[in-house]
Amino acid sequence: MTDLAETGIKTETETPRPVAASTFYGLGARMAVAILLPALGLVFWEIAVAAGWFSGRLMPPPSRVAATLWALWKSGELPNHIVITSIRVFLGFVIGAATATIAGAVTGYFGLARRLIDPSLQALRSIPSIAWVPLFILWFGIFEASKVALIAVGVFFPVYLGVSGAILSVDRKIVEVGRIFRLSGFALVRRVMLPAVFPAYVTALRSGLGLGWMFVVAAEFMGASEGLGYLLVDGQQLGKPDQIMAAIITFAVIGKLTDSLLLAATTPFLTWQDSYRREG
Repeated sequence: MTDLAETGIKTETETPRPVAASTFYGLGARMAVAILLPALGLVFWEIAVAAGWFSGRLMPPPSRVAATLWALWKSGELPNHIVITSIRVFLGFVIGAATATIAGAVTGYFGLARRLIDPSLQALRSIPSIAWVPLFILWFGIFEASKVALIAVGVFFPVYLGVSGAILSVDRKIVEVGRIFRLSGFALVRRVMLPAVFPAYVTALRSGLGLGWMFVVAAEFMGASEGLGYLLVDGQQLGKPDQIMAAIITFAVIGKLTDSLLLAATTPFLTWQDSYRREG
């Protein structure tokens, strides 16, 4: 065999690209793009208040909100409120998502259960969240049980609809292929139904988690003395718009963080997908 070097042909050797460095810079670029719009909004907000376009009393500038956040953090109030609210959302999310997953799987897979249960659940879904508050107070009192129950109700319906709808929308042809290969009922569910349903299930979980963070505000209006919802009520009663804005921003940050954690936890189970994803 002739050596390419002896024939005078130059070969280029590709320098291996450092994977860790490229991943780090790619993550940094995505984070920079993600915070660009909020950063521009905060800058505009600060300038608008300084220029007198908005009232600084009712619409405190970001600098004042940041000072309030720092004061609450330094005093230990903010971490305590974040922990209390996060525990409530976590418990309500686990209970609501688990119950909804079972109910959605049963009504999606079994036609009789769907005809029997689904109409009642759809009717309950139309009830406004605040309408459950007096009933839950009567049933569970004003302590933690009623708050967690309200959050669980908020999480339940989007997860239930996502699971049930995903099962009903599974392509009939791939189910028939599984039957052609003589898969048993359990094997058919594990090898055909679950992979087909899981992407929609993740989306339903994310929707449920988002509603959990919304419902926790209504839950913490029920006589709470701790939590981010309590910060909102306290700021409204004492006329502290900077505290209200601080609580709202904290809700946004913690909500986005938990959504990212849920997405990161479920992404490894979706690596088999050959789906379109727009990059750049």
